[in-house]
Amino acid sequence: MKFLIIGGDAAGMSAASRAKRNMADMEITVLEKTNDVSYSACGMPYNIANPERDIEDLVVRQASVFRKKQGINLFTGYFVEKINSTDKKVSGTTDQGNQFEFSYDKLLIATGGSPVIPDIPGFNLPGVMALKNLDHGRKIKAYIKKNRVKKVVIIGMGYIGLEMCEALQEQSIEVSMVKPGKTFLPWMDSELSDIVKKEIKYYKVKIYAGYPIDRIESDNSKLKVICTGLTLEADMVLIAIGVKPNSELAVNAGIKIGINHSIAVDSHLLTSDNNIYAAGDCADANHIVTGEKTWIPLALRANRAGWAVADNVSGKNMELPGIVGTAVFKVFNLEIARAGLTEKEAKKYGFNPVSVTIKTSSRAHAHPGSSTIWIHITGDKKSGRLLGVQMAGKEGVAHRINAVAVALHTHMTVDQFSQTDLAYAPPFGPVWDPLLTAANQLLKKL
Repeated sequence: MKFLIIGGDAAGMSAASRAKRNMADMEITVLEKTNDVSYSACGMPYNIANPERDIEDLVVRQASVFRKKQGINLFTGYFVEKINSTDKKVSGTTDQGNQFEFSYDKLLIATGGSPVIPDIPGFNLPGVMALKNLDHGRKIKAYIKKNRVKKVVIIGMGYIGLEMCEALQEQSIEVSMVKPGKTFLPWMDSELSDIVKKEIKYYKVKIYAGYPIDRIESDNSKLKVICTGLTLEADMVLIAIGVKPNSELAVNAGIKIGINHSIAVDSHLLTSDNNIYAAGDCADANHIVTGEKTWIPLALRANRAGWAVADNVSGKNMELPGIVGTAVFKVFNLEIARAGLTEKEAKKYGFNPVSVTIKTSSRAHAHPGSSTIWIHITGDKKSGRLLGVQMAGKEGVAHRINAVAVALHTHMTVDQFSQTDLAYAPPFGPVWDPLLTAANQLLKKL
């Protein structure tokens, strides 16, 4: 069997490695348009924070390992331009300008996502950067060093933008964030969002929400972000508006497209073409809470989906139930996490949501080093079902959200969740864990 994979990061290389383990005689070929495979994209902000650290540290496995030790035909610098699903072939151009064509029995599209770049004048100027792949990280790190960057404007206030605030501030770089929307973190409960904003401002990051960006200009090696009612000067501009799925190949091949223009797949990761799979940031997923399709680019989902595709190509019957959108990130001294639906999302999907926000201690009463945890919990008044949780705090947040994820996966009610046997010891939490306290408070409203 010829198993061909387009894309050599999380989903693609996970699929290639597992398929080779499943069937050693399978002919596996991976076509990656960049020169990088198998690296930790999520680690880039933390690497950029340290000028002395080599960004190549983020490479999990070198291309040569896949080729020599695993026997995978890995081609880097190969840009696929067309899928011919009738003849079961793909074609494109290498970074050297040579044409290529490969045939397949089964194909995996694992093309990932790309930064959203607005079609606004100046977004292609030198010094205007985005951060999604390893080469982006290299360029940002080199640009900061070469140009002795002292002032950066971040356009957007998503996860990457917030993580980059800390990375830049640690290098004594002045940071300003700007975006057209007036709400700082629209997906987050307002009380928790204010806590995050307060933390960012404490570290001298300037926040400008509600300023549409008109253009970016260059003036004697300085950049100017021209907004309606505001002009910000910078040595470098970072675009962190969001990402979009790379689904163009699938569209042009006549493959069905789903939510947010992602590639529609079933629980086996199979597309509308019976010989073509899709996995990773380019593909949609089932949301376990809503039962509807969603598109939330997640690292674990990409790796797990790659494994599932490999198993299915190898003759096994592997299905993925879906995701609940579990995410965690760090902003200076704060841990911020979420899983499930926001109240607004819950209403959209026909639930009757009720929420409470609590403020409690991260450790037992009087135990030294305790700090505050804020928890916003949402349940459905009709069914009593747990719908989602958001948390922020200086400790005890990142791993607590996993309990919520398990509860959402098993369709627990808030009452059932309130009865779970969570661990207790004074250095780690009160007798009544903050999650249990939040659930008990919400029960009063259900």
